[in-house]
Amino acid sequence: MTNQLVNQNNSVQGLLKNPAIQKKFNDVLKDKSNSFTSSLISLVNGDGNLSDSEPMSIVASAMQAAQLDLPIEKQLGLAYIVPFNGKDRATGKWVKKAQFMLGYKGYIQLAQRSGQYRKLTVDVLYEGELIYWDRFKEDLKYDMNAKTSDEVVGYFGHFELLNGFEKTVYWTKEQVEKHRIENNKAKDKRKLTGVWASNYDAMAQKTVIRNLLSKWGILSVEMQNALVNDDTVNDIDNSGQVQRVDVTESVDDVQVEINQNANTEELDFNQSEDPFPIQEEQEAPKSNNIKPKAETTPASKGFEDIEPGF
Repeated sequence: MTNQLVNQNNSVQGLLKNPAIQKKFNDVLKDKSNSFTSSLISLVNGDGNLSDSEPMSIVASAMQAAQLDLPIEKQLGLAYIVPFNGKDRATGKWVKKAQFMLGYKGYIQLAQRSGQYRKLTVDVLYEGELIYWDRFKEDLKYDMNAKTSDEVVGYFGHFELLNGFEKTVYWTKEQVEKHRIENNKAKDKRKLTGVWASNYDAMAQKTVIRNLLSKWGILSVEMQNALVNDDTVNDIDNSGQVQRVDVTESVDDVQVEINQNANTEELDFNQSEDPFPIQEEQEAPKSNNIKPKAETTPASKGFEDIEPGF
């Protein structure tokens, strides 16, 4: 990273003591700055996978959450900082970095702040609850009392604006799974890993509401920034400004790299076959054009430029 801040104590705690970074958090969060940075330190200390990630990427991801005024505690489900593998093109080595990720509750929170939504919801439908769905008339009929099992069959999103405009979308579980597989960069595209493995329904709801809001919702500047920066890696330049770096890769690709170079290049891995837990939503959607591809900046020239998705 050409613009990475130099700090003798290259840790999250050390970077947070840097005057430029301190000023940035203070400017953005005001009196909430200390509590936010304390929660960041607690998050990193409590997550072994995240604590092994490159510190600057963690701080930069936290800055993205701070700029959206969203807490990063996992239990709240508003915003996350998650680890992934990235390949430094200059050195050819794989490193663990952190990326900023919005939860579906974060999207709801940002939409509510616009003051333009009378109603906004996203939820699951269980087996037996769906009566019918007419996608042309956007007429979704369901009966919450008709649930026959805990098997999820689909996900719906709905909003109504203050001006009366309404929009409803419904995705079957098969549609969500097809979308996940098509936008998965892992070698085994069907394998569930990361957040998709630990909380499939939350990721599915995020996919639905992101599609709903980005296509038909009112997008404030804050919401537009959220859509662009969701599932991205960030760096911080010498002035404390966040810069975007798209460098995600799957753990399967890491193993292929190791196997191909086992006899010719010494790779810096002292861990098991599956060294890092990787988020699977690595490529921007091909069908809905939600997120524009970022141009390569000086901060990203040293890495593989691959657009993460969700």
